[in-house]
Amino acid sequence: MKKIILLPLCLLSISCYHAERNCKDFKTGKFKFEYEVDGVKKTTVFERNDSIEIETYEGKTDTASIRWVNDCEYVLRKLHPKNRAEEKAIDMKILTTSENSYTFEFGMVGSDQKQRGTVTKIE
Repeated sequence: MKKIILLPLCLLSISCYHAERNCKDFKTGKFKFEYEVDGVKKTTVFERNDSIEIETYEGKTDTASIRWVNDCEYVLRKLHPKNRAEEKAIDMKILTTSENSYTFEFGMVGSDQKQRGTVTKIE
């Protein structure tokens, strides 16, 4: 009987949990994004201010404009696209934050296909 009473209390306490999101801490700075492609670890480093993001990947540097939708969501658009795919804007949404990193979801604007990743603030 005690277990039956405890179960609703546990479920109630879990449903009240909200993931921490201090997105303002990550609007500017220098960041690192590590991910894996075909079993090979890749790293992208980027620096962001309120309106510009400069990304370095495999020795190549690219610049994108940033339009903040709210404190936790922004849209990236490459300033110098090299093909039609790069012309498309990318929607970025910060889902959770910790002291020096955040988990985010991203995808082409208007697409239902989203991916997730984790970024670490390095400066």
